[in-house]
Amino acid sequence: MLVFFGVGSLVLAGDYINAVGISFAFGFTLIVVAFAFGRISGCHINPAVTLGMLLARRMDIRAAIEYWVAQLVGGIVGAALLFLLAKQVPRLVTDDAFGSNGYGGRSPVGIGGGGAFLAEVLLTLLLVFIYLTVTGKVTMVAAEPVPVGLALTAVNLVGIPLTWTSVNPARSLGPALFAGGGALSQLWLFLVAPMIGGVLAAGLHMLTHPGHPVAEEEREQVTGPRPHMPWGRRLGGRRPGAGRPEAGGPEPGGPETKPPEAA
Repeated sequence: MLVFFGVGSLVLAGDYINAVGISFAFGFTLIVVAFAFGRISGCHINPAVTLGMLLARRMDIRAAIEYWVAQLVGGIVGAALLFLLAKQVPRLVTDDAFGSNGYGGRSPVGIGGGGAFLAEVLLTLLLVFIYLTVTGKVTMVAAEPVPVGLALTAVNLVGIPLTWTSVNPARSLGPALFAGGGALSQLWLFLVAPMIGGVLAAGLHMLTHPGHPVAEEEREQVTGPRPHMPWGRRLGGRRPGAGRPEAGGPEPGGPETKPPEAA
């Protein structure tokens, strides 16, 4: 959905809505999709966001790999549907274009590879940092989709004149496969730089938000329930209140120390 509507706004309507309209198309799409699916998966739709979540210890490596596969496949499918639609528009050029990212001669302002790399790292850092800060866990609830959508709008307003804004390897991969040419030769930058931005965002978040709470039910949703020991105790210690009769816990000696009449 992000590729079809976001990149689609650039490919099909860019001459009519310009960079501001394209930026809002990306941001609004993320907001509405996050409201629809945020409670289910968190609506990362971005490998860099998932990497940030992984490094912030909110999900395990197996879940992250599953997210990455789904995101890349989704980006390719979205681009394929958009390509099919674009081919129905007379005189619309898709070769070496098609909403793909680029630098040098493929950048609106001609920014070089080094500048494009730096821009993508910094813009992705902002986006992933906002994800990590406003969510506090894997999924998104309540009004959390709004700030992440606004963050995506902001980074597109800055990034579109520079590189057509990636900040998302899945967003870059799909269009580049159908654009071909220079889009494929420059694709590496838009796969690597956003992931580095995600790593930096996770480090910055851990520095500025130490001990950021993660709900137990969210942790169990991603990593599975924690194993329980007999009598409701967890591995590594007793349950809260254990050994204090006034708190409702068992006697310190355990159930085997109860008097015979209690048994």
